[in-house]
Order: sequence, then C-alpha cells, then structure tokens
Amino acid sequence: MVGHGPLAASQVVGAIPLWSEPRLQGGRLFWLERRPQDGGRTRLLMRPAGPVELPASPTASAPPGQEITPAGADVRSRIHAYGGGAYAVGGWPGGLGTPGGSPAADVRADSVVVWVDDGDRCLWRLDLPPLESGAAAAPATGPKTMAGGPSLRLTEPDPERRFADGLIDPARGLWIGVLETGDQEALVSVPLAGGEPQLLRQPADFCGYAVLSPSGSHLAWIEWLRPAMPWERSQLWLGRLTPEGSLTDCRPIAGSMPGEGAAVSVFQPLWIPREGQPADLVVSCDRSGWWNLERLEAAEALGAGEEPAWQPLLPLQAEFGMPQWVYGMATTAWDGEALVAAACFEGRWHLGRLVVAGGGAFRWQLYDLRFDDLAAVVAERGRLVAIAASPSDPAGLLELDTASGRWRHTPAAASPLSEVAISHPEPLWFEGHGGRPTQAWYYPPRSGSHPGAPLLVKGHSGPTGMARTGLNLAIQFWTSRGWGVVDVNYGGSTGFGRAYRERLDGQWGVVDGADCAAAAAALVAAGRADSRRIAIEGGSAAGFTVLAALCGGAVFRAGACRYAVADLEGMARHTHRFEARYFDGLVGPWPEAAATYRERSPLLHADRIRVPVIFFQGLEDAVVPPDQTERMALALGERGIPVEVHLFPGEGHGFRDRAVQQRVLEATEAFFRRHLDLP
Repeated sequence: MVGHGPLAASQVVGAIPLWSEPRLQGGRLFWLERRPQDGGRTRLLMRPAGPVELPASPTASAPPGQEITPAGADVRSRIHAYGGGAYAVGGWPGGLGTPGGSPAADVRADSVVVWVDDGDRCLWRLDLPPLESGAAAAPATGPKTMAGGPSLRLTEPDPERRFADGLIDPARGLWIGVLETGDQEALVSVPLAGGEPQLLRQPADFCGYAVLSPSGSHLAWIEWLRPAMPWERSQLWLGRLTPEGSLTDCRPIAGSMPGEGAAVSVFQPLWIPREGQPADLVVSCDRSGWWNLERLEAAEALGAGEEPAWQPLLPLQAEFGMPQWVYGMATTAWDGEALVAAACFEGRWHLGRLVVAGGGAFRWQLYDLRFDDLAAVVAERGRLVAIAASPSDPAGLLELDTASGRWRHTPAAASPLSEVAISHPEPLWFEGHGGRPTQAWYYPPRSGSHPGAPLLVKGHSGPTGMARTGLNLAIQFWTSRGWGVVDVNYGGSTGFGRAYRERLDGQWGVVDGADCAAAAAALVAAGRADSRRIAIEGGSAAGFTVLAALCGGAVFRAGACRYAVADLEGMARHTHRFEARYFDGLVGPWPEAAATYRERSPLLHADRIRVPVIFFQGLEDAVVPPDQTERMALALGERGIPVEVHLFPGEGHGFRDRAVQQRVLEATEAFFRRHLDLP
C-alpha cells in the first residue's frame, strides 16, 4: 500500500477491472468484468452464491469468480453506442438442446445464459448444469466450448444488428429483448434453440427495460419518443403474451410522451409476485418531482379498458432512479419477501428495505452500511447483490442478507492506498449560476488545504449524470500530488430531483460552465486554492463543459479534454441515433435555434480561449467524430495557444485499453505541471 508518496498512473487506471451487471439466478452469482489489461475485453464471471446467511465478518474473503464465457469472447452490447444489458440468465429445467431442436448429448441443464458477443454481434447460449451436480462450470476447452455443453450461436452474423437488454422466457423457450437495426429498434424474441428474431413490438422510437410477469402472462417495458430522452419523458407499457409468444393488448399505463401534459419519466419496472393472486407492478416515477416508487396492484389482471390506479409507496425527496444511459440499470429488487431499494439523497446513495408501517403505509428501514455509491441492485431469496463503493472502498460486489443485514464486500481489486492516504469527499454547497444553491464534492490535497494549493475542477459526463462518492483513484492521483479536486454536480445533474436536473434545459454551455467556475471561486475565497493554478478537465459532454468554461472567463489557467464536443451544429447534424435530438432540450430545437448552436460552439469561438489545452481522442469514436477534436486543436494552434493532441487508433468513445488510459493521465499531469509552473 502507498503511504505518503504520490500514486503512479499504473496504480490508478488500467490496472483495475470494471465490474458491472450482477445477476442472481438459481443460487448462482453472475457479473461482467471488463479487463483494461486485455484491451478492454469483457468476460462473464460466475460463482455459487453460497448460503444466504453470510459470514459475520464482512472482511471474510468471497470465493473467486470463474469465467464461463469461451476464451476470447467479448461480452458487449453496442446498442445506442453506450451498450449495457449484454447478457441474460434464466432457469431452464431439463436442458435446451442444440439449435435446430436436436438434443444436446450428455447435457442436463437447469439454467441458461444468453450473451451478446462483440466479435460477431450474435446472441450465444450456454447451458449450466445443476449446482448440486458439482459441475457448475469449467474453463473453456476451445473457442466456443464449455464444460456442461458447447456454447451455441443463436443468430446469424449481421454487422447492422445490435442486440441488448434481454430476458429469458422459460415457458416459451425464448430470449426477449431489444434489437436495433439502422435507424429503428424493436422488442423481439429469439428462440433459445436458435433462429431469426421475431417482432413483438415496434415502438415509434425507443424501447427496453422489459420484465416478464411471474406467471409469464404479461410483459412490461419502457418506451420513449424523440426529442425527449428517457429521463425527460418516457412511458411504461403493458402487454399480454400469448402461449405462442406474440404480444397483444399493448398500451401505456404510466408516464408521458412529448406533447402530453406534464413531463414525467419512469425508471425500472419490477413485478412483485403475490401468492395465489395477480402480481403487482412497481416503477420509479418522477411525477412528484422526484423518482419515487409507485405500485399498481394486480397489474397482471388489469383489464383492457381499466384505468391504472398507481399508489405512491414511499414519498421522499430522494431519487430511486437514475438517467438511463445504458441498459441493465437497477435500483430496486424483490428479495422474495420485501422490496429492497437504493435511493439518492443529495448526492449520496443509501440502501434500505421497505417494511409495512401500518395502515397500508411503508417505511424505509435503512441498512447500516458504509457504502454510499450504489448501482445495479438485484436480489433473490433473501440475498441482495449490488455494485457498491465508499470513499474508502473501491467498487466491488456487495452481498447482503436482507433479513439480518449481514454483508460482505468484494472489491474488483484491492486499493493501493492505506486509509490515512485517502482524501475523502467533503460536501460543498455554493452559489451557482443564477444564485441557486449548487453542490459539489471537494477532495483536499492529501497534505491538507492551503491558499497555495493547485485545484483541479472536474465535470461529470452526460451532461445528465452525477459526481459520485466512491473511491476514485484518478482523483486520488491528483490529491497525492498536492492538488485539491472539486467534482461538480452542476445544474443539470441527477440525484437532486427533476427541478435541479432541468436547470440545464436550453442552457448547456452556460449553467454547467458557470457552476464549475463558481465552485472554484468558492474554494479560492475559502483559502483552499490558488487562483493562479486552477485547471479543468472532462470527457465527452464534460469536455464540452471544459471548452465552454474556457471560452467564458479567466478563472481557469489550463484545460484537458477527452473526446470533447466542440461543434454543436456538427453534432446536431451527424451524431448517433440515441442522442440525435438530445440537444433540442439542452440547447434548443434544431434547426430553429441554429443561432444559439453557433453562439455556444467552442469551435466557432476559439479566439475566446487564451490558456493551454490538451486533447485526447479515439479515432473510432461513434459519438463525437474525431474531426471535432482535430479542428478545435487546429483553431487554437493557429492563434498561438499551446495545444497538445493525442489520437488513439482503435479506441472509441471512452478509452478501454490499459496503456491508453495510463498515457492520458500521465500526459494530463505533465501538461498541467508544465503550464501552471508546478514542480
């Protein structure tokens, strides 16, 4: 562990795998691991979940995970350019057989896994034997062979197809999920024995987050329509599945579409079984101004002409939802007896269980945990699993006994820092754009704040996202070198309710940049930073915030941009399908507001930037075209502004390779040190 020396880039980025999308199925725990040291390849890991009663000591080591996807497989969905929902697991008593219907020799399965392989963009299937047989899984013996039977390709290769967000329908032998092709997407089914996708539902624009009712009779899912993004306006739909697997009687039962009254967004539908009765539906809905949980009783039996009667479960000024940038997101789960949920209060996440308080009301019984950064909540038979981190703990798997509250946490990799060497986030409230209270997390230098400390201002991506509090070694890299870091939840961030989120409506490039500058000014005024040594950095939308802030004033003395938006007009014309109308809300409707796009585009106002800027760009970026970075750097360089440009072949929007990630961090630090006259 590091004592008091600076962290090396090799300890910070590219060395720690990224874990995501945990699932519980039949006593097994599954999760994805993206490995920077393997070029960003993502593999699917599994281990027995073990007994529900966890060890009394949370420090007890958990069994290691085992890769169950074939050697070389890359479990990745490219849908909407951001992906997510790359695999599904489900029960399947008796085994599945091979594509075409012939039985699989000597294979008895009780679970099935279906994943999207990035190598050919196909769906693949793997059967898992019963746990009690002792043959849970073994290392791959060939490129597409696993113990318990071969992994089988279900669909034919087609570079235009992007599958994601699937579920297993065991009664009908189907994978049900989203298929994006060209400029449209649909809910489809694919036979688990292999075959062509069959259309279930063709939405006007976007769909996903489908969940199958406990009896298998109904499907609930979310749809949204451009120009709205799913966190602005979306609808919950309900349909009936026929025994043959077609979807009928489809209709919206919550939320709103553009032009339909007040803006309402819904997040993560979830079925709640009721013994001997039709199942309920629960969803997070922000019609109150906060993503709060609501329940529709007996939703499985809702009549075709019957108006849904939604009941708020736990009204709080807290968010039980998050912006749906990727598939596979979840904050709420059913543990077999009760709802368990994560909610965000003023930027910190908390985990609790909904218990009956009498009179039909519920109260939220909080678990005593040190983790305040939570995502991907799943549960099964009294066990909860989530991706969790704290200011002292790197992200990892949190396993919790929901009845006793006992837990253990397995980080994706051990922290290289001792507790005394970690800079903890301090909540900072300051007067932001328009005089409104605005929040950030301030990390003091490891040696303590002082008026001469350099300050790094960070903006999160999105811009509809949030600055989180889990241990971030990239932040600790700077604090270990004597920098203070402020991670800003500028107006437009999530975690603070819809009104806070809507501060950015029509004001992107104004509110976010002003809030970042105001956070820096507040720390200078408090004697915690040197006004002559303030830098700003960000990637993607936050890269645009960097450039907008540099255009807007003299607070910042240097900037660093990763795959930054520089030309709003160019993005409005040529960006990918998912965000094709996102700027309508952030800037104004295109092309009616073309003048605003030109006024906000840093590329057209490079003359306003007078400080050094370093740029990093992947040449395979499908979200921000590489020419935006190249033209922005050229415009600054022609005016004599110090500029440094790093282009990376094979990288897209977000760097996956270990060597690239380390080079970005090291080059940024050297650039700032040189231009801010730091030792």
